[in-house]
Amino acid sequence: MAMPKGSQAFPRSEYLQRLSAVKTEMGRREVDLLVVISPANITYLTGYTSKSGYVPQALLVSFREEEPTFITRRMDAPAAVHQMFIDRSRVVGYAEDLIANPDKDGWDAAIDLLLDSGHGRGCVAIEAQFLQGPTIEKFRKRAPEAKVVDFGNAISWIRGVKSDLEIIAMREAGKIADSAMHRAKEVIRPGVSEAHASAEIIAALIRGADGKVGTDVAPFHLCASPRTSTCHLSWTEDVFQDGSQVNLEIAGVRHGYTSALMRTFSIGKPSDRLRQLHDGEAAGLEAALDAVRPGATCGDVAAAFTTTLRKHGFEKESRCGYAMGINWTEPTASLKIGDPTVLVPNMTFHLMLGNWIDEDLGYVISETFRVTENGAEVFGCFPREIVQI
Repeated sequence: MAMPKGSQAFPRSEYLQRLSAVKTEMGRREVDLLVVISPANITYLTGYTSKSGYVPQALLVSFREEEPTFITRRMDAPAAVHQMFIDRSRVVGYAEDLIANPDKDGWDAAIDLLLDSGHGRGCVAIEAQFLQGPTIEKFRKRAPEAKVVDFGNAISWIRGVKSDLEIIAMREAGKIADSAMHRAKEVIRPGVSEAHASAEIIAALIRGADGKVGTDVAPFHLCASPRTSTCHLSWTEDVFQDGSQVNLEIAGVRHGYTSALMRTFSIGKPSDRLRQLHDGEAAGLEAALDAVRPGATCGDVAAAFTTTLRKHGFEKESRCGYAMGINWTEPTASLKIGDPTVLVPNMTFHLMLGNWIDEDLGYVISETFRVTENGAEVFGCFPREIVQI
């Protein structure tokens, strides 16, 4: 399958299929209108990836109408026209005087649109977890004849099983992450600044791989000695030294779809303890991937890793990973002991085996994978080793 060129990530038919799945859930819950607020869910249903979610915006999905309607700040509306598959008449920009207004805001404009569309008396579902209490009350107060209910994480669960085109995007993102990790291997050297190396690695994430550019820059974490016990720091003003360790977490991005990759670098020979930890983690990673199959649970995958790591004398306190797709994490399944979520084909996960044991010892390795009919497909192919410089 070929992806369309230009601003739109996928063909119209792809988005209509996704909307159909959401409308099936709306029908089951007897919902007339769904107000989608999560930026990731808006991306899923329309292709929109512009960073405009810092102000009120909403996608209104009517059970009766084929296309949804999007309302956002007027200055952001042109981006929606370029990126969304919907007719431009369904992109509505609200006035600038609703920004930083103590009396009214963009949610008032969304409610006005809801009422004008004739949905003021039906069942209106909202993603309540993404709204503050006063805003939820505003929906109920301004639409008193509507039954306002919470739609919860329903869309997140639907998008947990990827389509073939989504898998293509994640494969492309995985190749980009591989390319950037190879660039990291070239530029991490004694005397090189962390900032310079980071700039080169990020540039590789943007340049892309195999003719597919990176369409965004995901969170980027480079934690070098003496900060390798941390997990989410970025580069500093320091330079790499002989004996430095570097823990790197990066991700390729294609049209919002993210494939992450983590590796540990050592400038010089790694310590015996770091080597022992790596051996346990790498063995645990293989065991976890071997446990992936339809019908197994997320907890089974985590247990396979944990059991193997313990044989090497180590424990991992944090979970082993999480569902991954749009905008890094997806708020559904976790690869942790006891998670009962059953694996089905085309679920995708970041098997994140970063392990920060104490102030002197931290290590990272990971793979992003999809569940196949008989196992796991890893999106990257970078060697699973401590990268010795």
